[in-house]
Amino acid sequence: MSASNLTLNLVEGSVSFSFSPQAAQELKVALDQLMNSLKAVATKTSSGSNKVIPQRPIEYRYTGEVFLEIFCNPNIWATPFAAKVLLTVRDDRIRLSTEAELTRVIEDVNFYLEQAG
Repeated sequence: MSASNLTLNLVEGSVSFSFSPQAAQELKVALDQLMNSLKAVATKTSSGSNKVIPQRPIEYRYTGEVFLEIFCNPNIWATPFAAKVLLTVRDDRIRLSTEAELTRVIEDVNFYLEQAG
């Protein structure tokens, strides 16, 4: 499978870079795990349970034509829909570090995978 461009929509603007379908599938798995962690935190918080089990942060890294890192601590967000991720995209000439809405990143990765077939 050849790489094509993945576009991630940010709060303001977007970033597009070469990304393989296999890497997108791995990113999707990491994002699914993050959503499960966020749901676990939200369920414990809403049920009024005093025993909230801290969830591990996710840190996804990909190295190809660019380096991509996505980080999120699920323990600081009230719901999965409020969650944001820290996103870093860099190569030898430029580095972009910003926040992105988790739900939007998930939509962008799913759209990319649909287009990749």
